[in-house]
Amino acid sequence: MEASEKTLTIAGDTTKEGWTVVLPRRGKQRRKPTKQGVLEEKQEPWTPTDSQTDPSKEARLMQKMKRSIDRIESSKFYHTFRDQIQTSIVDYINMLLGSEINMQMVIYGIGSIEMYDIPRLQLSLALLMRKYFGWIGNIEVFDPVLSATESRVLEALGCSVMSVNEHGRREALKPTLFFMPHCEAELYNNLLQANWKLDLLKNIVLIGNSFETYEQHVSLCKNSPILNSMGHIFAARGFTKAFRIQIVSDDYYFAFHDSSWHFFSPGLESELQFINP
Repeated sequence: MEASEKTLTIAGDTTKEGWTVVLPRRGKQRRKPTKQGVLEEKQEPWTPTDSQTDPSKEARLMQKMKRSIDRIESSKFYHTFRDQIQTSIVDYINMLLGSEINMQMVIYGIGSIEMYDIPRLQLSLALLMRKYFGWIGNIEVFDPVLSATESRVLEALGCSVMSVNEHGRREALKPTLFFMPHCEAELYNNLLQANWKLDLLKNIVLIGNSFETYEQHVSLCKNSPILNSMGHIFAARGFTKAFRIQIVSDDYYFAFHDSSWHFFSPGLESELQFINP
């Protein structure tokens, strides 16, 4: 997400549970599909604000990333995460893949991997998934806060940095894993809205804030205007299969707390009629 310290977000205030409420940045606009399968919310071409890179900064950041990857890989948290994939997740992945060999991973809102440990831990988990699971294909990354140094390091790690701010509105024309831990609620809603069709929703795997937890906490901000931008999140709960990511160590709580795998399986068009996308 764009904020430096990423927390579970709904909108407007910070609750007693530590949920940071983030208001939408722009109002609803008429959308149209593009050839790339991204719905337009006035898509914005993007480049890092700092055009200069420093090889010494790149080297230091790469060392930080390597240490973060090693730290995650040797942790009990990661072994529990892998076990969950192999026991509970893999069957859903195989059904979603169908005849496809692998699925692309799209990472939105990773934050600054140069300045903060939490984004480095989250990115490390994504990279380890690609390393150990053959069904993960190419990785695309976007966050408007990324610097030129961070972009170069991401590319050195085998990721592609997007040149357009999609605002989370990528259409899942093929099976796609959206890796979005602790993003703003608006981004999740944008993603669902862009894919509010039977054939598209079934192509999505989402790792992000627990939709169930959003529902549990909605009573804390009943009058918040953000609720008008969360309709697709709440409507999707009826056909969402979720698996909560287990946090077995306090070392990884702030990077992954209240995160879940989400699979979407609407069976009838009528299930999508609660909202007019």
